[in-house]
Amino acid sequence: MTERTLQLGGRTYPLVLPSLRDPRLHVAAVIISVHVLGQVGLHFQVSVPQILAAILTCAGIEMAITFARSRAVVWPASAMLTGSGVALILRLVGTPADEPWHLDGWPVFAAVAGFSLLTKYVVRYRGVHLFNPSNVGLVVAFLVLGSATIEPLDFWWAPLGGPLLAAYAVILVGGTLITRRLGLLELGATFWLAFAAGLGILAASGHCMTARWAFAPVCGADFWRVVVTSPEVLIFLFFMITDPRTVPAGRVARIVFGLLVAALATLLIAPQSTEFGAKVGLLASLVLVCAARPVLEAVLPAPRSRFDDPRRFAAHLLGASSLRRSGAALGAGAGAVLLFGVAVVAAGTPARGLALPDVAEVLARAPVAVDPSTLPPTTVRREVADWDHELAGPELAVVVRTLAENLDLESQALLRRDPAILAAVDHGDRLAEMEARLRAAEASGRTTIERYRFDSLDVSLLVPFGVQTGLSLGLTGTGTVTRETYDGRGNLVERGTESFHLTFAMRRATGARWLIVGVLPPR
Repeated sequence: MTERTLQLGGRTYPLVLPSLRDPRLHVAAVIISVHVLGQVGLHFQVSVPQILAAILTCAGIEMAITFARSRAVVWPASAMLTGSGVALILRLVGTPADEPWHLDGWPVFAAVAGFSLLTKYVVRYRGVHLFNPSNVGLVVAFLVLGSATIEPLDFWWAPLGGPLLAAYAVILVGGTLITRRLGLLELGATFWLAFAAGLGILAASGHCMTARWAFAPVCGADFWRVVVTSPEVLIFLFFMITDPRTVPAGRVARIVFGLLVAALATLLIAPQSTEFGAKVGLLASLVLVCAARPVLEAVLPAPRSRFDDPRRFAAHLLGASSLRRSGAALGAGAGAVLLFGVAVVAAGTPARGLALPDVAEVLARAPVAVDPSTLPPTTVRREVADWDHELAGPELAVVVRTLAENLDLESQALLRRDPAILAAVDHGDRLAEMEARLRAAEASGRTTIERYRFDSLDVSLLVPFGVQTGLSLGLTGTGTVTRETYDGRGNLVERGTESFHLTFAMRRATGARWLIVGVLPPR
């Protein structure tokens, strides 16, 4: 550190600035680079005022506390990292992308960042903070404010391209160099390998989660690939887990620390069916293991002691001088791995019902054929083609035809009093709406159906917030709708036609067919 002086109000105070060799500056360079890429190429839904609110709040609190204690003006390097880390991961529901000067929500960022920093001074162990401040602050914020107000940064950032490759390069190169210099690369590698193995078990069991960047549930191998290679997991690895102040000092203890974070993260993610839950589970694993750090340091070899070496410690545990003891220890280790695998599969039970089997058998009971020549002219917004170029080509024709089929099948389901057909073509809010209409028809004996005739369609993306229930296509249509009412004997008793202008939200909510998930005012 370079010490200078600063004149304030006629008095001279020491001015402490960081050295260019300070690892905190190197971490800041990586995180700021990611922030810049997020603004100019990755379309992060966070604004510059929100980022600055988090950073400046932490800087101001830290400088005030330090000045009160030491009567010195000290550059708040660690505090600014806390604020920057909070701003990187925190998202306020409703913040638009590509509006860098959006002002709404900056107080939320300031409050979460300020709370995060204060934990560093309130919860301490042996003279230093027990938790990574940004990590514990974010977990508390997500649990308290909930998914209706805030959400975490996505696991998936963008299609593979220049901005994403640049982000990977910055995180991997910068993170590897910094953690190696701090002697924490072994901890990070242990976490990632164990986490990949644990998620492999979970993915193989058929785990699924919904995510706002995917039209269908993300399941199995796709789930494993997205999460394990996520830039956000790499941020967690290089710049949260490997905080030198909140990890054990011993080499063996650090390896065990990484293993425990990976194991607990897998178990906490397992029952989560949304990306929001999975991300909070990942972050919470570090909070819980940090809380157990005093126990780890008490029961594991002391730093630089005889057994503070992974090979020597393993040999000691296995009892190399005794084959019987060695075999027993190996058996216990294999049993622990098997027990962990069983626990992961059992914990993941709630998230294995998202992707449903094909509904061809149900739909065969109500055949419908749509004449392609009757489909309307369709325009596709650039955002759709940028997200998935196939949706600007042949796949779009499939979506449009399926919308027409689903609307016809909804009518058949009402007339046939067959809720299974509704479940095969609708999901979420639309399914609940149509099931309510079916119950009303059964109670009254009169059924009203709608026959749509489209004049035009405009296709856009509908990106959800908060609960992250999945990305949808918005098909905004104009045309006429004919409403027909039938009595209990199937006789037509009333008919009327009017124009409509509505947005039909569609996604592959159960993994296969495009389903109607909502009907909204025009976008």
